[in-house]
Order: sequence, then C-alpha cells, then structure tokens
Amino acid sequence: MKYIDHIADPSRPCAIVAHRGAWHHAPENSLAAIEAAIAGGYDIVEVDIRQSADGMLFILHDDTLERMAGIDRIPEEMTIAEITSLRLRMADGGPDQPFTTETIPTLEQVLETARGRIFVDLDLKDREMFGIVAAKVKEMGMEDQVDLKAAAGTPEALAWLSAQGGIDGIPFMGQAFFREGSADQTAEAILSIRPFMCEAKFDRLETLAGQHPRLREAGISLWVNSLDPVSCCGLTDSAALAHPDAIWGRMMASGISVIQTDQPAALKAYIEARQK
Repeated sequence: MKYIDHIADPSRPCAIVAHRGAWHHAPENSLAAIEAAIAGGYDIVEVDIRQSADGMLFILHDDTLERMAGIDRIPEEMTIAEITSLRLRMADGGPDQPFTTETIPTLEQVLETARGRIFVDLDLKDREMFGIVAAKVKEMGMEDQVDLKAAAGTPEALAWLSAQGGIDGIPFMGQAFFREGSADQTAEAILSIRPFMCEAKFDRLETLAGQHPRLREAGISLWVNSLDPVSCCGLTDSAALAHPDAIWGRMMASGISVIQTDQPAALKAYIEARQK
C-alpha cells in the first residue's frame, strides 16, 4: 500500500511513528533501530538526515558526533567514509551507554532497509537539502513510501515552499503551529497546499481540535508528537505511560490519527487494548 493511501484509510487505527527507530532495542537512527521498528509492527519510522563534506546523505540527529559516537566533531565537516566507520552507542547514547557494532547509516541504506516494509518520515536537519533528498528518493523509486516535510503555516513558509523544485510526486507533510486567535488563518495556509498530513503544534489541544473537521474534510490527517522535549501542553510520553487515556486517548479523541513517540511499544499496546 502507498503511504498516502495508508494514512487516508478511515478504517485504520491511530498510526504509530517510531522516533529515530525503536531505539530502546538498538542505537537511535541505526539500521537495527529501523529493523526493530519493523519487527514491532509500527507504521512509520522517523529518521534525521544530514549531508557529509563530500555530498553524501547520512542519518544522524545531533550537530556533533559526541552523544552517539563519542567524538566531538561536526559530521558535515567529515567525509562519508569517516562518518560511516564510526560505531554507535546503544539506545539514545551518552557516555553511560556502551558502543555497539552498529554504524551510522547512509540514507540509501535506510531506504533499502525500509523498502516495502515500513513508511519513512524524512526529517531534514537543513531544509536546503530538500531537492537533493527528493532526487535520491526518486532515484531509488521510493516516492510512495516516504514523506518530506517543512513549515507551511505562514505566508513566509508558503513562499519558501513555492520556490522549491523537484519534490512533486513525493508525499508532503506541512508543519504548523495552531494558536487561538490565528488558527483559522493557519488552517487556510495548510489547506492552500493540500498536504496529505499536517504535523501540528498548538497552544491548547482544543485549538487544534477545532480545526480538525475542516482539515479532515480536505483529506488532511493530523500528526502530533508526544515526545517529551517537543510535546505541547504536557501531552508527553512520560505522562502517557502513567495515564494513557489522559494523553494518547485525549489526543485521538481530538482528531489526531498519527502520533510520534519514543514509547512505540506502549502506544501500540494501548491502541490494541482500545480496540478490544
């Protein structure tokens, strides 16, 4: 099934996005973390993309290699051979985590691993890589299985998007912040480009819920992060582990049908329990 068709399916349960892969079982953003996400039965895996000094695309979140690879260097200043030779620390890294046999993967390796098995959210650490990443996706014939995303909730963001070429044919997710008093204008901006999904932030969950009917009517699904560092209004993974109905359940009741989490196994168990 195509990514767009899966997200548009009205009969599906809430989709689970494994943030940087299922990293409780492997180093984040590694091929092993993606394999763990596939084994876990999650819908989507999110990975972070950077570009090496010699122009190759690879997967890493941080601006330096210290947390995950134990060296204080800027990866964009290194060649792909140097980068991919580095072993990754377990889980979310840091000095207390042991090194593993996993190494930093290239985008090409990630897409081959995911091919036909899981959808992929491509988080570009530099939005100027849009055209380069899109070209790689098309070269590999992966247009139906990935998304590209960027801010799309303001006139300035829309102007930037209109200047980008080469991304036609790849599912696009608009990102926007819905605030009371300007939520209608934000929704209009999103509606003007008709993405298949909107990654939403909000000042109050009710503000976003109020826009859900018009977005749903236009075929736009809502993606929200319950990741502790970037969640909105206290709707965090940590809180959800203790009170899932109050966090994940409330989000779903508000029209959110895609949740990115660092606790994909717990979210899956919760969704399955609700279906019984």
